[in-house]
Amino acid sequence: MAQDLRELFEKEREQIAHKMKGGHENRFLSKLELEMPKKKKSNSFFWLSIAASVAVVFGLWIYYFSSTDNMDSNPTVVENTIPKEEQQTISLGDLSPDLKKIESYYVTNINLELSDLEFTGDNKVVVDGYMERLGELDKEYNKLNNELNEIGPNDQTIAALVKNLQLRLQLLQKLKTKLNQLKSSKNEQKSSNIV
Repeated sequence: MAQDLRELFEKEREQIAHKMKGGHENRFLSKLELEMPKKKKSNSFFWLSIAASVAVVFGLWIYYFSSTDNMDSNPTVVENTIPKEEQQTISLGDLSPDLKKIESYYVTNINLELSDLEFTGDNKVVVDGYMERLGELDKEYNKLNNELNEIGPNDQTIAALVKNLQLRLQLLQKLKTKLNQLKSSKNEQKSSNIV
């Protein structure tokens, strides 16, 4: 009773030899062929897939070039590009990873604040005054960057560069607050005129 089942099955397999009739495989393949014939691929699907691919590539091409044209029309006060004649210059972000994070943070926030501003004819004088001040700060930043390249990195220059970025961001936040105040005062004035 305590025989191993595996041994029993192995002995049984050795005793019984199963053989298939001759030509079994050929008969099976012919029946399979009758039930499931091979379908020929349609060439129209191939051409449709090529046309769809071309249409997608063309659409992406148009989207890319239309979006880059729109970017050029916005005024930029903060520029990260280095002039061609100063290819070997260093900037604040090149000095250390921490300074790169700081510079990236301020430049991103400055550009974000610039993109959120609403320019109208009513606030043109205020916006122009702030933009003039931002232009001055940008020129000062470029001078400090030149000083960084001529003299080399030092604590005063690095602190001045970071302070310049902070001032620009604060100036844009003040401009945004001022524009919101002007807008709300005009809304109050209109509502009092209606009453």
